[in-house]
Amino acid sequence: MSDISKSQKAELWNVAHELADAARPIALQYFRASEQELENKLDQGFDPVTIADKSIEGEMRRILAERRPDDGIMGEEYDDVAGTSGLTWVLDPIDGTRAFISGTPTWGVLIGLDAGQGPILGIVDQPFTGERFSGGFGQANWARVGQTNTISVRKCATLSDAILFSTMPDIGTAYEIAAFQRVSVQAKLTRYGTDCYAYALVAAGQIDLVIEAGLNAFDIQGPMACIQNAGGIVTDWQGGPAHMGGQVIAAGDARVHSQALALLSR
Repeated sequence: MSDISKSQKAELWNVAHELADAARPIALQYFRASEQELENKLDQGFDPVTIADKSIEGEMRRILAERRPDDGIMGEEYDDVAGTSGLTWVLDPIDGTRAFISGTPTWGVLIGLDAGQGPILGIVDQPFTGERFSGGFGQANWARVGQTNTISVRKCATLSDAILFSTMPDIGTAYEIAAFQRVSVQAKLTRYGTDCYAYALVAAGQIDLVIEAGLNAFDIQGPMACIQNAGGIVTDWQGGPAHMGGQVIAAGDARVHSQALALLSR
């Protein structure tokens, strides 16, 4: 939406940061608590949701109803809300709930703003470390302890020099696991288990690739905006749009993205 004015951009950023600010104390109240109230979304397998997930999303929806009543909302825990403005807030209150209940600080609060063809701004917030990664309208930043710095992806010309991340080794179907392994064996280093934090590391120029499958829109839109506005690229495994989730590859350098994509789509 190139016709968004400077004042409108400022307002949207203010709302996005207000949502992230509201989520922090709720998340910290429950993180590493002695007892976790858990529900399992699956009859077979394990897909947990906590009281923190529901409480955070509920509060973010309350703020949006007050501040941006004409905007739509897509969130993980509650039903979608249709809007009339052409803008939709895409919310994941706790991305990486398995990490959250395990006490590891690689989960995050994800906020994206979709204008119809993908996110125009996004936030990856890590309340425990106090880090906030944000990207939108041509800029990307990392903030912590009152300091804000501009971030950008790093150069990586070849897959053999790339650091690759994914949340789980069993990335999906047998086909998807095999495709991922074709990339992994050529990468310099492969690491697992960092959830949304890995995407933030791409935006910050610390790593080069994240490859995942089975994502939803709320898993990727916040991180996607951060990476794209830091100079990176995010697509599906065929090189198409990835803002609605599915099979996703995020890269800092278009050259290593192209090499990995050729192996994934083979």
